Amino acid sequence: MPARLKGLYAITPDTEDSARLLSLAQAAAPHIDILQYRNKSEDAVLRLEQAQALAELCRRHDVVFIVNDDVELAARVGADGVHLGRDDAALSAARRRLGAGALIGASCYDSLERARRAAEAGASYLAFGAVFPSGTKPDAARAGLGLFSEARSLGAPLVAIGGIHAGNAGQALAAGADAIAVIGGVFGAADPAGAALELAEICRRGGR
Repeated sequence: MPARLKGLYAITPDTEDSARLLSLAQAAAPHIDILQYRNKSEDAVLRLEQAQALAELCRRHDVVFIVNDDVELAARVGADGVHLGRDDAALSAARRRLGAGALIGASCYDSLERARRAAEAGASYLAFGAVFPSGTKPDAARAGLGLFSEARSLGAPLVAIGGIHAGNAGQALAAGADAIAVIGGVFGAADPAGAALELAEICRRGGR
C-alpha cells in the first residue's frame, strides 16, 4: 500500500470564505495525511484561487492534495490527484489527463461491485460510505463496516467516510479502513487542530 494513502484524510467544507478556509486548513495541516478540496461553487475563479492556495499549503506540510470531482482543476494547480464520484469523469479519462503517477480515488458508496470495477480500472484508492450517519449527507446510503474486509482482496487502499469522529473512528479502522475521511469531525470542531491531532493519534494506533 502506498504509505501516503493512509491515516487522516480531511475534506474541506464548502465555503466561499477563502480566509476562513485557509485558516482551518492551516490549523489541521500538521496532523493530517491527505487533504481534499471540495467546493461545489460555480465560481471558477474562486475555486481556482482556493485550490492554488491549498495546494501550496499542502506542499509546505508534505500533505497529499486531492481535488474533488474536477480533473482540469487538479491539473491546473498541480494536485496529487482527484477524487471521482458516480457522476464525475471516467477514471480512465482522468488517468490520461493527470498521468500515471496521479492518485485517483473512487467513491464506491455501499457497493462492492462498484469497488471491484474501479479497482480493475486502476483506482488508487476506494472509498466506502456513509459508514455512520452523516451530517453532511444525511440521505446517503449506509455502507456496512463489513465491506472493508470484503474489499481487502481488491488490492487498493480503502477509505471510510461519513459521520466519522473521534468516538467512532476506531471502529472504521478496526474494520479494515486504511484511512478515515472527515469533514465536520475536523473542520466543524471548535478546535480543528486539536480534533485533527486526536484523530491522527487514533489512526496511528490503528483504532486500538
